[in-house]
Amino acid sequence: LNRAEIPHWNFDRAASGARREWNRLLARATIEGPREQQRIFTTALYHAFLHPSVISDRDGRWRGPDGRIRKAKHGLRYSTFSLWDSFRAAMPLYTLLVPERVDDFAGSLLDHAEASGRLPIWPIWGGETGTMIGEPALPVLADAWAKGFRGFDGRRALAAMVRTSTEDAALSQWSVLDRYGYYPFDRVEGEAVSRTLEAGIGDDAVARMATLLGEPTTGQRFARRAGSWRALIDPETRLTRGRDSQGNWRTPFDPLMPTSPLNNPGDYTEANAWQYSWTPALHDPEGLRDAMGGAAAFRAMLDRFFFDLPPTKGAAYLGQEAMIGQYAHGNEPSHHVAWLYAFTDKPETGHRLVRRIAHDFYKDRPDGIIGNEDAGQMSAWYIFATLGFYPAQPASGRYVLGIPLVERARIEVPGRKALIIERQGQGDHLSGFTRDGLPLSAPAIPHSQLISAGRLEFATSAGQ
Repeated sequence: LNRAEIPHWNFDRAASGARREWNRLLARATIEGPREQQRIFTTALYHAFLHPSVISDRDGRWRGPDGRIRKAKHGLRYSTFSLWDSFRAAMPLYTLLVPERVDDFAGSLLDHAEASGRLPIWPIWGGETGTMIGEPALPVLADAWAKGFRGFDGRRALAAMVRTSTEDAALSQWSVLDRYGYYPFDRVEGEAVSRTLEAGIGDDAVARMATLLGEPTTGQRFARRAGSWRALIDPETRLTRGRDSQGNWRTPFDPLMPTSPLNNPGDYTEANAWQYSWTPALHDPEGLRDAMGGAAAFRAMLDRFFFDLPPTKGAAYLGQEAMIGQYAHGNEPSHHVAWLYAFTDKPETGHRLVRRIAHDFYKDRPDGIIGNEDAGQMSAWYIFATLGFYPAQPASGRYVLGIPLVERARIEVPGRKALIIERQGQGDHLSGFTRDGLPLSAPAIPHSQLISAGRLEFATSAGQ
């Protein structure tokens, strides 16, 4: 609100009111556990809720990416969407804990697209920075629609998604992708592999949205292109590797060498081949499992990634920090990887890794987060890990199951039934999972079942 429009404005009263509002918001998710763990969890909630930021004024006016003043038809308008980071877990977290904001988030993205001609990539204060790659607004919109949010126009959203996915832009050169079936490293200016893989995330989101809206032809079109990543699976290493416009593989090829456009230009974005090759699992984990040689080979690749490969030394500026093997929790391309063990015969390995990541890389002190908070993404990961599930396929409307890091948690959102989450036992094996007493099978639970549940119980055992 504008201070000038508030009669008898008083700083102390305003601060007290803000404190009450924050306490109500932070109370939407609570855990029972050691004091230190509660502080880390509540701080993570605070960090996650700092953004996106309201940019509309009290009368609904806001400044768009073209510099013009517009007026929202209804609701608030937001910016500071660190979408390359936040589409992975922060935006899905908002659908769970602040659902009353989600339609306005979607409306903000669509109004931005109306003003600029395409959906944003990394907007701040209404403008577009163009930072990072891919089209991360696409899975955000598809996820909201898949979870039943209907306070925005689905067909308007699909039209903006298709336009954003077909009209060439600086980094999304669709004509090149359509011609070759991938981004050749000699036809684009860097990050060719990462850009191909990120395009698949967006294409899958458009396909899902079109299918839900009853447009199967559009859905099939984008579902086919979402498989472009398959052209970059190197049969020798089973990793994603750059190819030129003639189909030749990048040579020499060092799958442990991280690249980034500002520091060490190459085929990957703040990562290396090992770290980026798991990206297709953000929309097609079963397809990636098969492309890597099947279930046994997939698990062996995961085991090698975490336990056999050495951490990268002295390259934090390339996203190489908070490492376990080649897993780099300090940067987002790795965030879903531990959860992929849910698609193997050894999900307990993933459960142990999630617990280790949460314990080693989150502390209750000023330097308690490794690397950049990235507008809430780092903290959103911790919140989901603590609760025992994670949006490993963000546009799917479902969560991959893990094991809660606490014995009891509570989610209480106005307008929804309170959800109690309980863990029984101290083991790493998920021996049973029930929703309101009814057994459910792993590895995932739909959002609709999660928010309508009154109680989730995770039974664990030590296993063999």
